[in-house]
Amino acid sequence: MFQNPKLDATKVYLFIEFSASAFFSMIFVAGSLYEATVAGLTPLQLVLVGTTLEVSAFVFEIPTGIVADIYSRRLSIIIGYVLMGVGFLIEGFFPAFLPILLAQVIWGLGYTFTSGATQAWISDEIGEDSANKLFVRANRVGLTSSLIGMMGAVFIGANLAAMPIRVGAIGVILIGAVLVFIMPETGFHPTPKEDRNTGQHMLHTFNEGVRAVRARPRLMTILGVGFLYGLYSEGFDRLWVKHILDNHELPAIFGQTDVAFFGALRVASMLLAMLANRFTEKRIDTGSPLSIGRATLGITFGISAGLIGFALAPVFGITLVMYLGVSVLRNVMGPLYTAWVNQRLDSNTRATVHSMAGQVDAIGQIAGGPSVGLVARFFSVTAAITTSGMLLLPAMLLVGRANSQSEKEAESLSG
Repeated sequence: MFQNPKLDATKVYLFIEFSASAFFSMIFVAGSLYEATVAGLTPLQLVLVGTTLEVSAFVFEIPTGIVADIYSRRLSIIIGYVLMGVGFLIEGFFPAFLPILLAQVIWGLGYTFTSGATQAWISDEIGEDSANKLFVRANRVGLTSSLIGMMGAVFIGANLAAMPIRVGAIGVILIGAVLVFIMPETGFHPTPKEDRNTGQHMLHTFNEGVRAVRARPRLMTILGVGFLYGLYSEGFDRLWVKHILDNHELPAIFGQTDVAFFGALRVASMLLAMLANRFTEKRIDTGSPLSIGRATLGITFGISAGLIGFALAPVFGITLVMYLGVSVLRNVMGPLYTAWVNQRLDSNTRATVHSMAGQVDAIGQIAGGPSVGLVARFFSVTAAITTSGMLLLPAMLLVGRANSQSEKEAESLSG
């Protein structure tokens, strides 16, 4: 059935990116608005919803990554999409704080089955260098499909904000179902059955992943950057919609529905991100840690300044410009960070190391989310988003350190 594994694996990876981006964007267009208006969550509750998701990612990330390294990455990915879809269904049908918290636990568990496993699967199928290039290409494909999902959300959510969440959830479940029939796994060799009967091999795989990180000072620094990105992001992700709703009057767009406005805003950000991603593909060498690091330095400063500008802008137009700038830079940063982590990893610990990166991000969000939520609770949402922007600034120091370490590695290899 799979006569050309490389070609087929690439197509399957692009299918995952295309379909997942479409359905996730459909859900996310309505998600924050749904939680803030239909479910009536307070700013602190909004942040706690995100923190619950990240706690789930923190608890499950390493175990599910190890499962992917020992049993089957294909199976792990399929399970992940089914669970994520179930979590979204619960949120879409039960607009209350506790059911939404439960949905985050299920969604978080499902996400960890795909996090790390997806990157490791495609790297083993087509090779590390090809995979690093594919990450950036797939991001462009994902941005295109996100537009489809956003426009779909505007159309089906005009009268009911929950509908995009429900439809998107069903779509995510269907991704898992389709992968059962089309997804190859030829580059991965699972642990023999006789070695699976205890947790000893899991512990060994985890220890090997830790050893791989410790053996590369640059990788440890990169994970530190990931922690600070997690630290700042939760407050902005959960509060930016409420900030706009509380401080500005929305223009009448597409029948005067809030879903339509936020959908149009996300479409604009995706169009800009597509242009930025194409520029990134041409100008940044994803096979060079130093090239990625130099780009990351500018992106990090831009996101931090944009967040502060978004929070403090007195005019609605400036607020929108700042949001678009931050959104574009974050879209560009995602695949670059994945490629940054993916440099020179061993196949047998690749999924575990990527899972560690996901867990570091989750730790950052767990630490930053409640803190920013308390700032919103006792001061204001504006103060909370400003705090988020300031939390990212120290990441620039770590990016500079990683770049210095990359230069030393290049000198040692050339010598």
